[in-house]
Amino acid sequence: MSATVEHDKRKREILEKSLDVFIDEGYADTTLQKIADRCGITRTILYLYFHNKREIFTFSIKRFTERLETELKALAADEKLHAWDKLGAVSEHVIRQCMNNAKLLVVIIDYLSHLKRSGGETYERVLRRTIRMRHIVSGIVIAGQKKGELKKMPVAPISNLILAMVESTIFRVAILDRAEADDSIEAVKIFLATLKA
Repeated sequence: MSATVEHDKRKREILEKSLDVFIDEGYADTTLQKIADRCGITRTILYLYFHNKREIFTFSIKRFTERLETELKALAADEKLHAWDKLGAVSEHVIRQCMNNAKLLVVIIDYLSHLKRSGGETYERVLRRTIRMRHIVSGIVIAGQKKGELKKMPVAPISNLILAMVESTIFRVAILDRAEADDSIEAVKIFLATLKA
């Protein structure tokens, strides 16, 4: 195995294990030493792969959102579904992922709070991680309108409302400790029914 492939494999392993540390410890209490210990390596070796805790966390979240994006693209590409069914499937999948990853959401909120307190730009960070999802939802709406499956309405407000419902689910899970998916999914379905042509 080449050195590059081995390096990438080790980096992925570190990211997977470090995400567990962030979930167990929270962002503020996670240290490079705790990550190194969980990975069975020294901090010196850890520095060969990452510069700091923030970089590790950012890469870990990026891997999570990339997997989610791949799953959403597959739902959006399902030609057997009408546009409103695709929007419902995408929304439900994201909501269920929020429920299944409640501890991770708490850590993300913790990280964003830490970033905001230190003067960082939280909106831009969140937008960078959700922009592809926005494009997927908008693409479904545009295609549905072209096929006559959805009413002709401005695309951006529709996409924003669907994503706002997902954001409210994240708030309910991470801040209010409410982990019921069914209410959120039902709210999305009621809204989507109003979009049918």
